[in-house]
Amino acid sequence: MARILPATLALAAALVLARGVTAQTLRPAPEADPIADALAEPEAKPDAKPATAPAIRVFSPAAIADLLEHEAQDPPLASASPSRAPASSSKVALTPEGMASVRFSPVATQSKAVDPVILKAEILLDRAHAPPGVIDGRYGSNFTKAIGVFETTHGLPVDGKLSQAVWDALGGDTAGPVLGTYVITPEDAAHPFYPDLPADYALLAKLPESGYHNAAEMLGERFHMDKRFLQALNPDADLGVAGTTIIVAEVSSLPLVSQIARIDVDKAKGQVQAYDAQDNLVTAYPATIGSEELPSPSGSYAVRAVAWHPTYTYDPKKNFQQGSNTQRLTLPAGPNNPVGSVFIALTKPTFGIHGTPDPTKIDKTHSHGCVRLTNWNAEELAHLVRPGIPVNFIDKPGAESKPGDTLEDVISSMEVPAR
Repeated sequence: MARILPATLALAAALVLARGVTAQTLRPAPEADPIADALAEPEAKPDAKPATAPAIRVFSPAAIADLLEHEAQDPPLASASPSRAPASSSKVALTPEGMASVRFSPVATQSKAVDPVILKAEILLDRAHAPPGVIDGRYGSNFTKAIGVFETTHGLPVDGKLSQAVWDALGGDTAGPVLGTYVITPEDAAHPFYPDLPADYALLAKLPESGYHNAAEMLGERFHMDKRFLQALNPDADLGVAGTTIIVAEVSSLPLVSQIARIDVDKAKGQVQAYDAQDNLVTAYPATIGSEELPSPSGSYAVRAVAWHPTYTYDPKKNFQQGSNTQRLTLPAGPNNPVGSVFIALTKPTFGIHGTPDPTKIDKTHSHGCVRLTNWNAEELAHLVRPGIPVNFIDKPGAESKPGDTLEDVISSMEVPAR
């Protein structure tokens, strides 16, 4: 039985790079206001940028939930139906001041509404290194998995439920602000964006980078938020204008520096779990792990190297074929690269743990055999690992891993870029 100790927090760990792998007083609007009115204009407005930041208008959780029910679009297209949210939720303004007043209450596990209690818990879990994936204020499987991680690392009974005991351990009533404000910098506004970034690999290979589509995507990743939720919190803000003040999740925390001794990739739980030498769980990330057509491997391997800002070599003869693309292609580095912002290469050739261009789909879809995390979770893990750390692929809880490849195995489809 593994001993359970709290996760250790301190200064940042050194990153690893090796050859063989490729190497960014507010008030709520009236509930009758449709969120579509706030998001009707395209995000970029180059011919009419205000000289100063517009006043921030904040919608109720119910109006924001109505937006998030729709598939991601840019800009989001939805109309609000605020009457569907519980009255208690709709009374809380999703502002720094409003969220400070949120206290524990049982959450509705079947509701699609944005719940301020869940939102506060998500941010506190993220700060406690029990990441819930993208922060959006809604109940889901990644939220319950994050609670289970927090319960494990803090010696609480593990059931994945948000209880008063979990809330108190998170500091729900006493923690610092969970929402704050951020001012768009000139560097943010000048960042190159690719609103028409092609999905076709042959076209993507011709671009200088696999960059962000827009500022909402960039800032959503920076603050670990669903970009649509970020936009809904800031319906009148032009995210492309320097000086604009927006509401964001306060996710800053002390980095983990516990010495990682092994990594388990739990296919049944959809998690990547990091343990120390005493078999204590340090952290665990929600993950997308393979598919029936292209499954992740079984058995035990090891970390071979870490590549930051990797290019991606598309080779239909070795892996999958995208549409009519039959030629080998090198896709440029960037957060929307198929492997995201970092690649942790394993001794199993062509397999690794890496980021993703779409964090909202983590553990919601399938991968082409590798293990996907959000870019920010993959970056944290990449700072913790070192070559030689065992990586065990577990098909079901308690299953024994079998020996895999050795450190002599290489990943021939990638190369180290100049830094």
